Amino acid sequence: MSIFDKLFEKTARSAAQKGSRRGFIRGLGAALVGAGSIPLLPVARAADGGQKLPQDNRLPQDSEAGDPASCDYWRYCAVDGFLCECCGGTYNTCPPGTEMSPITWIGTCRNPVDGRNYVISYNDCCGTTQCGSCLCQRDEGDRPLYRADKSNDVNWCLGANSSVYHCSTAIVVGLAFEQ
Repeated sequence: MSIFDKLFEKTARSAAQKGSRRGFIRGLGAALVGAGSIPLLPVARAADGGQKLPQDNRLPQDSEAGDPASCDYWRYCAVDGFLCECCGGTYNTCPPGTEMSPITWIGTCRNPVDGRNYVISYNDCCGTTQCGSCLCQRDEGDRPLYRADKSNDVNWCLGANSSVYHCSTAIVVGLAFEQ
């Protein structure tokens, strides 16, 4: 017998003595289920080749586009909750005493000043009781819930230290793809 035959036989006999067929099938099944669940894991897609902000990296001019304390403000096209602008914060910062949730929902809103679509990240501010001012429910382009990251009907404070919702921000992430 060649050395490869002896080595293979020794390895096969050792494996047969240490494990069973059911154990092998169990391990194979676990590997297949684990591999199938990889697409379900959260992924940060901020740098996936989307369009960038204008060359000077400035955000769109907000002063000409409306009142940030109004539900009709262009950034709030998919907001559902109390506006942080009315609760001691701004449209992109949380009020003092609250923290921004690390998980968000997103929307695409058209800025009337430049006519371009922007991806907006709606971050909830958490930690104190509900603000109670400037409640807005705008669901432009809302679809039935099949992907939680596209829905504004979820308590996004579950990712923060406190799950108590206070208000919502609207942060411009970048330009949306043109259709």
